[in-house]
Amino acid sequence: MEYFSTRGSGARISASEAIAQGLAPDGGLFVPAQLPPVTEEALRELLPLGYGARAKRILSMYLPEYSEAELDELVAASYGANFDTAAIAPTRFTDESTGYLELWHGPTSAFKDMALQMLPHLLTASLKKCGEQRGVCILVATSGDTGKAALEGFADVRGTKILVFYPRDGVSDVQRLQMVTQTGENVGVCAVEGNFDDAQTGVKRIFGDRELAERLSAKGWFLSSANSINWGRLLPQIVYYFSAYCDFVNSGRIKCGERVNFCVPTGNFGNILAGWMAKEMGLPVLRFVCASNANNVLTDFIDSGVYDRRRPFHVTTSPSMDILVSSNLERLLYFLSKDTERVAGWMKQLSDEGRYDVGPELRAAVRRDFEAGFCGDAETAEEIARVWRENGYLIDTHTAVASRVLREYRARSGDGTPAVVVSTASPYKFCDSVLRALGVETDAPGTELIGRLERATGTRAPAPLANLAGRAVRFDMCVAPEGQKRVVEEFLG
Repeated sequence: MEYFSTRGSGARISASEAIAQGLAPDGGLFVPAQLPPVTEEALRELLPLGYGARAKRILSMYLPEYSEAELDELVAASYGANFDTAAIAPTRFTDESTGYLELWHGPTSAFKDMALQMLPHLLTASLKKCGEQRGVCILVATSGDTGKAALEGFADVRGTKILVFYPRDGVSDVQRLQMVTQTGENVGVCAVEGNFDDAQTGVKRIFGDRELAERLSAKGWFLSSANSINWGRLLPQIVYYFSAYCDFVNSGRIKCGERVNFCVPTGNFGNILAGWMAKEMGLPVLRFVCASNANNVLTDFIDSGVYDRRRPFHVTTSPSMDILVSSNLERLLYFLSKDTERVAGWMKQLSDEGRYDVGPELRAAVRRDFEAGFCGDAETAEEIARVWRENGYLIDTHTAVASRVLREYRARSGDGTPAVVVSTASPYKFCDSVLRALGVETDAPGTELIGRLERATGTRAPAPLANLAGRAVRFDMCVAPEGQKRVVEEFLG
């Protein structure tokens, strides 16, 4: 399996090289030369397997240079006692046609664990295969969940350092505390004045600074990424779409080969892209419903074919989706167009002008697989309350956006296809918003609200969140976006 940049420059490289590099030298994202097929027979073989065994089957298709023993070790290290359920990513059904894929049973209570518990092992193995002698510094821009998940995954991993940037006022109190109290000798956390896009643009600018790269290399370091721009982060996410489908079949609600829909709360487009790739491999999916909050740039793109980030930025109760530049959309544009020159042109337009138009042909190709919708904070709160009232099931704000958008899609389209709502975070990561949705006072710090939500609902907070109270704050730095480069240089000495 070979990989190359969505923007077309550079040679084809191995999976290990793509994972080690993170971002292509031309600023593009690495993509596989082909998406390997999964037949219905192969899909049936996944049905009786546990999550780890399903993961091994899918990963092996994209990592041919990894031996069976290496894959066994990789999966065992990633999906075990670090999750609070042996199912790893169970599907909770609320009726005969709707399931919630719970991706938040890992150590940070967010879906990012599904990939970031694996990426450190995958990256270190890839570096070894590439003969890389330098240490790697992982740079992360986060809208909330990726930061903590990456910190947890890379903490004290030999030969690595990790530095996370987050928007100062753009994460929940619990998300912030998870990051600034992180333990580990090789970790760093810094707030950025501005929103997620400011932080992410700063990180991308650092990756593109060749002079900086040379200075760091002379000190024995190179930079890589744990964001979903890294193929090693995106690849493990393909697995849980296959796993959710197997859960649907095993529940008796559908037969193997029958199609389902997925509704995915979407910001950077990586999560939903992984699902679409699963479909292209052969997973029986009819539609992907892209669910956005008030920052509905993706809804407008799917409806019109025009991507326009020149709009107000909204701080919402679903902060991990507060994004106006969806990096992984670039991969979809390549897969649908197979034209690296056009992709490079669209990305340049986005950088220079703030918008691009893919034209009617590609818009039609997008619409063949994707629907889109969005909702505001008030509708999000209503959905949390409705699901709790009708189903006794507690969901977070991001999951609520997807749940609401799915209901609205079904109502306007008449599409009764069984559907999976991708549940991306524990409700306890967003206690204040969830409590307000349930009509409970929230005049207390985030850690106190965890206990209040437990008492109000009779549910239990995940242990990693329940244990946040009293942890010492280690990181309190805040810089303007133009200061991120300086922070990196100081962090690496």
